[in-house]
Amino acid sequence: MSPLLIQKGSSAHSAYDLRDPHAEVIETHTLAVIVDNEPGVLARVIGLFSGRGYNIESLTVAETDHQGHRSRITIVTTGTPQVIEQIKSQLNRIVPVHEVHDLTVEGFSVERELALLKVSGKGEHRIEALRLAEIFRANVVDSTLESFIFEMTGAPAKIDAFADLMRPLGLNEIARTGVAALSRGA
Repeated sequence: MSPLLIQKGSSAHSAYDLRDPHAEVIETHTLAVIVDNEPGVLARVIGLFSGRGYNIESLTVAETDHQGHRSRITIVTTGTPQVIEQIKSQLNRIVPVHEVHDLTVEGFSVERELALLKVSGKGEHRIEALRLAEIFRANVVDSTLESFIFEMTGAPAKIDAFADLMRPLGLNEIARTGVAALSRGA
């Protein structure tokens, strides 16, 4: 006999579903924050997160408008829907902040990240690392007799998957840029 399935909008629960039906769902959101490019702005934005105990999964920042002296801060954060709304509201109140976009709710977006991965190994491990790098379209940017440094760009999940496969082959070190994201369309 199969368990009763949970259907969207239904109040029926499986006997095997041990999750608390009243627990808040934790969501991951990508926020694009347009700010004045001036000293202390990034510290104020980060201070908002640390002061209230919000988590930052990824953070990238760079000047995007040289004439207007504006920078774009891309933040990947997690929280309940209410916490995400609080974060956006509080970011909008910071004086040098011009715009806050929640790319997760505004529609489809493209997210990419750059990673450098150092993998040490000999013999079969070395051959397997090169084979997997080819499958994942990672480039060898440095090579010694004992190690490789691979460069890889892609969605964060793709980089996570590549790193997971490289761990048993001798992954020593990884450096990641954090997520850069843009919404799709006009």
